[in-house]
Amino acid sequence: MTEISQRPLRVLAAMSGGVDSAVAAARAAEAGHDVTGVHLALSANPQSFRTGARGCCTIEDSRDARRAADVIGIPFYVWDLAERFREDVVEDFVAEYEAGRTPNPCLRCNEKIKFAALLDKALALGFDAVCTGHYATVVVREDGSRELHRASDMAKDQSYVLGVLDEKQLAHAMFPLGDTLTTKDEIRAEAERRGLAVAKKPDSHDICFIADGDTQGFLANRLGTAEGDIVDEAGAKLGTHDGAYGFTIGQRKGLRIGHPAPDGKPRYVLDISPVNNTVTVGPAEALDVTALTAIKPRWCGTAPAGPGTYTAQLRAHGGETEVTAELVDGSQLRVAFAEPVRGVAPGQAIVLYDGTRVVGSATIATTTRRAAAVA
Repeated sequence: MTEISQRPLRVLAAMSGGVDSAVAAARAAEAGHDVTGVHLALSANPQSFRTGARGCCTIEDSRDARRAADVIGIPFYVWDLAERFREDVVEDFVAEYEAGRTPNPCLRCNEKIKFAALLDKALALGFDAVCTGHYATVVVREDGSRELHRASDMAKDQSYVLGVLDEKQLAHAMFPLGDTLTTKDEIRAEAERRGLAVAKKPDSHDICFIADGDTQGFLANRLGTAEGDIVDEAGAKLGTHDGAYGFTIGQRKGLRIGHPAPDGKPRYVLDISPVNNTVTVGPAEALDVTALTAIKPRWCGTAPAGPGTYTAQLRAHGGETEVTAELVDGSQLRVAFAEPVRGVAPGQAIVLYDGTRVVGSATIATTTRRAAAVA
């Protein structure tokens, strides 16, 4: 059974101003819970985090959330978490890129803001649960323990970015949209039936604090430009760049290499070295990863004992791949892939699944490649 069907609770509904969170709050209220809406002000300059359908957190978003709360008939507040968001999400994002890693800010926001700062404050105020519009499912077992599972509709599943939630956080999490097989059009139709003006509001895309979608420009503004070399696997210079932080492992476009590879095939980013500001490129097959180590594991329940076979997801909208994984010394996850995978970068999260159940997540630290040209 799912959390939404439990006894009436005092619920704090995080309302972004979008259609998903509005419908989630409405469903929670309709289920008999005592719901209060809250919009998180995450920008010190709330005019700056949206361009068209990109981004979020503008004054207009807070107004949309307030109007939705009025229609639902629940109290509504705006909480200023801009400083915490800047420190835990934005600065972390910049620091990770500066170190040559590829972070996931949405996952970090769920860990540090929505289910840490927000949940801690909610519990201190006497709320039982935090409700969001994520597509995932909390299953309550007969012994009262909670499990995080994929959404019923895999096409909308967002469990990957929730894989950082621990057992305590899951005990106070509610995802009313996760256990229904409904398309996004049906969610919008439900919002319209409920009289919610956000029914036709465009979804936000990409990184919320980079409203124009120009990640490289955002990083250049924060880190400055620093010309460095683009080299091949043998170390031969092929071109230059304005900052190694502007690249990600597996990237093909925008390399600005003046001449083609000897075999005429495309080249991809294989390695990013912030120490000497060098980007190494090579053939696609050199991206094949056979194993990895990951750090900072977080478990959605009890940590697994001994090696086990799981499926793993490596990016928010990626597919699953079969792996064997083992926790070593309680702090390092060692993972071997049944078949090589590509585009795996340090800084990304790996999330382990047992069927539809989310086992936990960890941050990729190092990778082992089938082609040994790049470590």
